Amino acid sequence: MDRWLNRVAVVTGASSGIGSACCKDLVAKGMVVVGLDRRQERMEQLKESLPADQQVRFHGHKCDVSEEQQVVDAFAWVEETLGGADVLVNSAGVFTGSLLTDAGNSADVRSVLDTNVLGFVWCAREAFKSQQKRNVTDGHVVVINSVVGHKIPHIPGFGYKMYAPPKFAVTAMVEVLRQEFQQKKTQTKITSISPGRVDTEFIDEKIKTMLNLPMLRPEDVADAVSYCIQTPPNVQIHELTIKPIGEPI
Repeated sequence: MDRWLNRVAVVTGASSGIGSACCKDLVAKGMVVVGLDRRQERMEQLKESLPADQQVRFHGHKCDVSEEQQVVDAFAWVEETLGGADVLVNSAGVFTGSLLTDAGNSADVRSVLDTNVLGFVWCAREAFKSQQKRNVTDGHVVVINSVVGHKIPHIPGFGYKMYAPPKFAVTAMVEVLRQEFQQKKTQTKITSISPGRVDTEFIDEKIKTMLNLPMLRPEDVADAVSYCIQTPPNVQIHELTIKPIGEPI
């Protein structure tokens, strides 16, 4: 991680779960970290939980990634204040309870698409623009995908609803972005990390009890992010799948 010391990482969905774990891990390893999230108070709590020497390298910035202009403004702030984003970790995501066949589910469907799909598009675009503008040759875009972005298991009594379809879209977008980065003759890397079940507030406690299956910790996924961004210049991890030991599917 030496080459990333005092370089800037933007982490979305920073106030909890995987995003929060990534912020803590990257700032502990010497990066300047900007956490983007709608919940400003949670990011302030995150900053206060850090050791004093790390607090000065963490910046919480309120941003709803589903709103394109907020993303544009946030990355402009990063560039003006800190010089620009060298690494993007896209962890923001929402999950709704509506079935695809439920009447009146329009708001839920749009909410998931706007955050989980378009939010990633806006953030990846702005991070890449920042890197190109500054002639950054070793930038990295990481997106937290999911194993259900590749195959949807059938679990009696449990449905993935609108969570799985956008993850398939993310899988496709990662490959399209990889090709675009290459076509533009840059060395910017892109990695999709697909965890199995992760123990976050994303999963309702009743569901955790019902499934009674092993889960990863958010810190396990944060470790995977660090592993991917510290590969040598000639190595790009396209897709990394991680599951807890004992996960049956």
